[in-house]
Amino acid sequence: MPYRPPLVAHEYFVADPPELPVRAHGEGGLSALSAAELVAADGAEVMLKAVTTAEETLLVQVGAAGEGVIRVRLSEDASARPRSERAISLVTPGTYPGARAGVAPGEPIVIDAGSLRAEISLAPWHLRFTDASGATLVEQDRGHTDISGRLRTLPFGRSASNGASVAYHESFAAAPDEAFAGFGESFTRLDKRGQRPLMWNFDAFGAESQRAYKNVPLYVSSKGYGVLVDTGAPAEFDVCQSTHSVVQIVVPDDVLDYYVLAGPTPSDVLNRYDLLTCRPSLPPKWAFGTWISSGFCVDSQERVLTRARTIRERGIPCDVLHLDTYWQTDGHWSDLRWDPVNFPDPDGMLAELDGMGFKVCLWMNPYISHLSPAFAEAAQAGYFLKNQEGEVYVADCWHGSFPACGIVDFTNPEAAAWFTDRLRTLLRQGVAAFKTDFAEGVPSDSVASNGMTGIDLHNVYTLLFNDAVAAVTREVNGHDLVWARSSYLGGQRHSAQWGGDTYTSYAAMGSTLRGGLAHGLSGVPFWSHDAGGFTGRPTDDLYVRWTQFGALSPLLRLHGTTTREPWEFPEVEQQAVAALKLRYRLMPYLYSAAVEAARTGAPMMRAMCVDYPDDPVAWQADLQYLLGRDLLVAPMTAPEGTRLVYLPRGEWVDYWTGEVLTGSRYVPVSKPLDQIPLFVRHGALIPVSQPGDTVDVPAEITLVAFGGGDGTAEIHDADGLTVAVATRDGDELHVAVTGPKRVTEVEIAPVAGAPARAVIS
Repeated sequence: MPYRPPLVAHEYFVADPPELPVRAHGEGGLSALSAAELVAADGAEVMLKAVTTAEETLLVQVGAAGEGVIRVRLSEDASARPRSERAISLVTPGTYPGARAGVAPGEPIVIDAGSLRAEISLAPWHLRFTDASGATLVEQDRGHTDISGRLRTLPFGRSASNGASVAYHESFAAAPDEAFAGFGESFTRLDKRGQRPLMWNFDAFGAESQRAYKNVPLYVSSKGYGVLVDTGAPAEFDVCQSTHSVVQIVVPDDVLDYYVLAGPTPSDVLNRYDLLTCRPSLPPKWAFGTWISSGFCVDSQERVLTRARTIRERGIPCDVLHLDTYWQTDGHWSDLRWDPVNFPDPDGMLAELDGMGFKVCLWMNPYISHLSPAFAEAAQAGYFLKNQEGEVYVADCWHGSFPACGIVDFTNPEAAAWFTDRLRTLLRQGVAAFKTDFAEGVPSDSVASNGMTGIDLHNVYTLLFNDAVAAVTREVNGHDLVWARSSYLGGQRHSAQWGGDTYTSYAAMGSTLRGGLAHGLSGVPFWSHDAGGFTGRPTDDLYVRWTQFGALSPLLRLHGTTTREPWEFPEVEQQAVAALKLRYRLMPYLYSAAVEAARTGAPMMRAMCVDYPDDPVAWQADLQYLLGRDLLVAPMTAPEGTRLVYLPRGEWVDYWTGEVLTGSRYVPVSKPLDQIPLFVRHGALIPVSQPGDTVDVPAEITLVAFGGGDGTAEIHDADGLTVAVATRDGDELHVAVTGPKRVTEVEIAPVAGAPARAVIS
């Protein structure tokens, strides 16, 4: 899917995806299942021998892979595995003791996995998934042809071209009102109906298209189920595009291996997804503070120290200073060596920054410029990916903007060790974490040391890269945070990801938001974006609005091609810093939401459908979100300062005015530049603390009661769990607190009907 705008020269990239062959007019090749017979039944799994329309014999395996999880495999050989497994295993099927396979003569075979069941008809072949009551969740589509007999969809089976198998495929019937979300960090509408996500990690050139840095072959449906495909191949999902009634999945791999996950809610689907892959990794608490970057511009040791002193002098809350590309010698990226001219004493600099309370993050990527002295060393040792001739693949990973590079081959253990040794040195100097940029640049025609082609390695390469960086960071610093641009299936174990190189506009801020919501519904709760936009300089109002959005995102970084330092926007510095201080005030609430997200897999920045899956509008209202369970955030996506906000059922309190609004409707909202549209669930108890220069572990907490009724707040922190339970008695709110934290005050927000006072016990 190269980027090809009309009437503009085609833009190609060294790592564009291969395209599936197109059969000649009249050429056959479809091999769809027509019937099957039982070969074996083992507990909760059956193996079937299937015949196809091309008179082939294929094997089908259907079985329980956990409570509410059913796995389906189609292949020539029962031992077939996704080709990406040569580098890394993506999914680990579980078990469910209560599962069973019901096999009776003349009856459909039933695989019972508790809250999910599969019903298999053998002749003609058909597969249907139901809930425990027998209600259909999703079923296979047998294939659509138009009035001329031309095939419009690819049913369960595989296809060949020029006599060779090229892809397996599956088709599911879609209800007319069904919505679909997930697929990774796609920047288009949250509901992917009518779209065609391609699972290929792109250098997306921004955040305003279907091209995604982070792809995850997982989707959730508004009908109460999810589908996960275990493959590293460039799979395609035709989400009701070719025909409005079918979702098609095309997998150019050696096997079709997918899982149907029971809901009924998106959170239930994500919980089951985590059990098959991994739980999200919780970032260290300091990572939830403000990250301020040098920007993609020339930097120096003195500039870094001046930046740090200015931040502290001006009272700007900040925990992390990020040094982007130019901490290294220009043109040598990314050889992981300090520029000796601009950074003559990195040890002294890091020590001074630590004394001021700053953590330091360094930019890097897995490419090494051919101009760097490290290139010859790595090339001689065989540490780079190769081309078809067996030579180092020197790739234009920077699209002509900077020198071509060698790509570190992480399938080679010696190359991975060489690379991480360089990181270990930096970590021992005092660096806290790394921004793992790029990693979408593996060319399809490259070859890895383990024999994998670039096609099979391309998507999973980012997992190998981030795993290596996370492991050495954990070894030295005790945490595994990486600030990653690219990711893939299971990438939630890398605890910080950001939305890439977006443009500076209100429209780009909106599409960035949609990407974050989609990624959250793909299992990744700890996500961020470049506040202010990346490319160019934002207008003053956009800088403030985007900083407000960032301050109420899971993680926050100010970064761009030009400076995003608040004092460089003097007319609006006060408003931008106020947004940062609001974040630090809300830190007890935010960190508690983060702990819950890591435990459950539900996103921290929650698309409305996460909490309201039965509300059809919640699947479409994708320019707003819940942050945790009780705050509704609607970033101002228009320069006029006015927008529509959808309030779901219940009552919602305007954070700024205390006005109570009834939900299940859109409301017009106008806010001055110093206020982001922010609403609180009526009756919520929001824990807050006094904002300081850095994130800490406060011993004392204030609770803010919005509406003052019965309610509970769980406050998670490094010192343990504190629970506050509020009970209303007439005009008094009684709050009982258990746990290590001391609640010193309960503020009653100015909400109509709220109690007059609070009593803490």
